[in-house]
Amino acid sequence: MKLSKQMLIIGTVIGVVLISIIVFKIKGDGTEAVGKYDSLAKCLAGNGVKMYGAYWCPHCNNQKQMFGKSWKYINYIECSLPNRGGQVQICNQAGIKAYPTWEFQDGRRIEGELTFEQIMGYSNCQMEA
Repeated sequence: MKLSKQMLIIGTVIGVVLISIIVFKIKGDGTEAVGKYDSLAKCLAGNGVKMYGAYWCPHCNNQKQMFGKSWKYINYIECSLPNRGGQVQICNQAGIKAYPTWEFQDGRRIEGELTFEQIMGYSNCQMEA
C-alpha cells in the first residue's frame, strides 16, 4: 500500500512537470516576441528597402547578427545558388555584383556592410529610443 502512494505521488509530480514543460513550449518565454530593432526593421520593409546577400558572405552574416531577432522583418533576397554555384535569376536581373547590396526606396544601391546610422540615413527610418 505504501508503494502505491509513493508511485501515485511520483506520477503526479512527473505529470505536473510534463504539463509545465508543454505549456512553456507552447506559450514560449516571451523573449522571442520582440526584437530590439523591430521598429527599424519594419520601417525598412515597409519602405521597400531590400538587402541582397549570400549565405556564405561574412558581411551579410554580420548584418543579420546586427539586427538580431529583428532580422525576420528585413526584406532579404538570397542570391547564391547552392554550393556557391552562381546567382539566382532575380539577382542576375537586378544586376547584383557584390554582397551585401542594400537597395533603398529611391532606387539607390549601396554595396557593403552598413551601420545602423548609414541605413537610417539612406532610408529615412529611425530606431525607437
